[in-house]
Amino acid sequence: MTRPFLKMNGLGNDFVVIETRSGPFDPTADEVRAIADRKTGVGCDQLIVIGKSEADADARVRFWNADGEEVSACGNGTRCVGWLLMQSTGKDEAVIDTQAGRLVATRAGERLVSVDMGPPRLDWQEIPLASAHDTAALDVALFHHADLMAPPGCVSMGNPHVVFFVPDVAQAPVELAGPAVETHPLFPEHVNVGFAQILERDRIRLRVWERGAGLTKACGTGACAALVAASRRDLVGRHATMVLDGGELFIEWREDGHVIMTGPAAVDFAGELP
Repeated sequence: MTRPFLKMNGLGNDFVVIETRSGPFDPTADEVRAIADRKTGVGCDQLIVIGKSEADADARVRFWNADGEEVSACGNGTRCVGWLLMQSTGKDEAVIDTQAGRLVATRAGERLVSVDMGPPRLDWQEIPLASAHDTAALDVALFHHADLMAPPGCVSMGNPHVVFFVPDVAQAPVELAGPAVETHPLFPEHVNVGFAQILERDRIRLRVWERGAGLTKACGTGACAALVAASRRDLVGRHATMVLDGGELFIEWREDGHVIMTGPAAVDFAGELP
């Protein structure tokens, strides 16, 4: 039996998307890694499975990183799923249940989708950290490099993030520090590692080393986390355009505490898994 899939991307952060009307799909870690492999599989940063919600949502969605680990949240992936669901229902809104909670996607233009990612989690236990620390300005040296000496901020957007503020992202040791910080013992569930350069009060250049996926062209929850971390330090206001390797996202941390992410969704091709 073969199973159809769609290859999608949000700013180059790419996904294999499977829906389960043709039967349940609960992949093993080995199967996820085989699908995600860019040489012998389809190739993707994350695998996404869309299922029927047991509640009153439009769908229940699960996410796996390329290393085979299931994760609670994926911002760019949620945007792609939201676009698919709105295309299939003809509505301008899609309600999506995830392990990180209920998310609502709305149309924001031609192939543009906004997702209410909910409020950030800022307490050290919610991120989680292994011990109590100030998450606005972490007092722990995670990686010894001149550009990474300013205290980073920690935020959970349904998945854990640490954000370093650097003078020049192009010179930051992303591929050296990323994997080292990802598995630092301070983060019991490992962590996504952001490197943010403040360009203006409403513009941030960002690169993200994603746990279980490595350096990606864009990270939606990483963009949300970076905006929140920067705003907490008064480096920016409550909204900013995030400039990622794959393009731009607009992030707003509303006064009601919710973080709204707006950006494109794209379908690359359709295929079948053996």
